[in-house]
Amino acid sequence: MIAHKKKFTLGLVMLIAFFAVLTLFFTPIFGGLNGLDYLDGLYNSISKGSANYIPKLKDEAKTFSGNNVDLSVAMANPTQAQQTSRLLTKTGAAVSVTDATLKVSGDLGKILDGVLADADAMYKNDGKAVADKYGFGERQALYTWWQAAFKAIEKDLNNQKKFKEAKAVANIGKKGIEASYNFYRVEPQSIMDRLGVVVFSLVFYVIYTLWYGFAIMFLFEGWGMQLEH
Repeated sequence: MIAHKKKFTLGLVMLIAFFAVLTLFFTPIFGGLNGLDYLDGLYNSISKGSANYIPKLKDEAKTFSGNNVDLSVAMANPTQAQQTSRLLTKTGAAVSVTDATLKVSGDLGKILDGVLADADAMYKNDGKAVADKYGFGERQALYTWWQAAFKAIEKDLNNQKKFKEAKAVANIGKKGIEASYNFYRVEPQSIMDRLGVVVFSLVFYVIYTLWYGFAIMFLFEGWGMQLEH
């Protein structure tokens, strides 16, 4: 039985309005996108505009110029081994492939510089340059660098107790390759250019969350339920 009809009605109206706005939010009214996709794209573009570490990583790579390494890296399968071989060969490294295992000998600085050139192209959304370079898809090329080549190289360098080199490989893999892969085809924007939308979305999120909370509270109070300390 409803104890306080006004509070219950207010809570019910607020809850209906909440779901009406939620329904509207998930309709494609933002340039063909729903609200979630629109804001996801907005914050990705702002993140990309402030997350380009490649110039600093190139400076780091230069410190390993002339540092020759001999590596033994295992891939998941022969196809991946062949793709990884093609990537590494383009950096000037000597590569021999046996089934899914690669023997690599080369200048670590050149290997790092080569992958950063690909990461830079992808960060600038120039995937064609990467695809043309290797003869297969740009996403596949960067994914192979990231999840196959660099993880295996880092592991082998650690096994050789070349911890400084392994740390550089891990850092470039995370801040260079991974970031470029995730941000590919996202157009970067400055937060100052979209400050109004950003502030509105954050304020709206807070108000909308409180709105739902108060709607539930008024419904329960309308039923006669009270929170006590």
